[in-house]
Amino acid sequence: MEVKPLKYTELPGLSKRQLSEHHDVLYAGYVKKYNEIIEKIATTDLTTANGTYSEIRELFVEKNFALNAIKLHESYFDNMTDKPVQLEGTVKRLIEERWGSVEKWQDEFIALGISARGWVVLAFDYNLGTLENYIYDMHNQGGVADTELVLVMDVYEHAYFLDYATARKDYITKFMEVIDWNVVNKRVAHQNN
Repeated sequence: MEVKPLKYTELPGLSKRQLSEHHDVLYAGYVKKYNEIIEKIATTDLTTANGTYSEIRELFVEKNFALNAIKLHESYFDNMTDKPVQLEGTVKRLIEERWGSVEKWQDEFIALGISARGWVVLAFDYNLGTLENYIYDMHNQGGVADTELVLVMDVYEHAYFLDYATARKDYITKFMEVIDWNVVNKRVAHQNN
């Protein structure tokens, strides 16, 4: 797996230093670790598998952790832009159908951003047929089966601490201003209109 480059160097409200630390160090570290785990799995003795503890079990638990970290970070970086984009199209319609208004959805999304330990995700739930907000407290905790990521917000401290220290709400406010709604709409484009 390769590190994907950012499509911007800085964003309104997120400095070049904050983004490069987050992307070039943390995200790239997950890609490196995932690749190491994949190599190790290839040589692991499968006959020692055990539900309490075994090397293969631990490798797969950590593989899932690293892979979700990669996917969540890539979605997060990709759904931001340095040029403001108006919320419109399919995603706006789906938000209004589910919450009654964009403002009600936004209020809930922001409240979850303050409450979550790791990630807030707007996802399309195939079973429910609606958009839903979810908290992923860790990379491998909180994901709901049969859903697809539509909008991802990182609220781990590393996502904002260099620019905002402990002012998470200020970071969330800025995040909401740099959402690339074109990307979000592409993620739901394959849904039935």
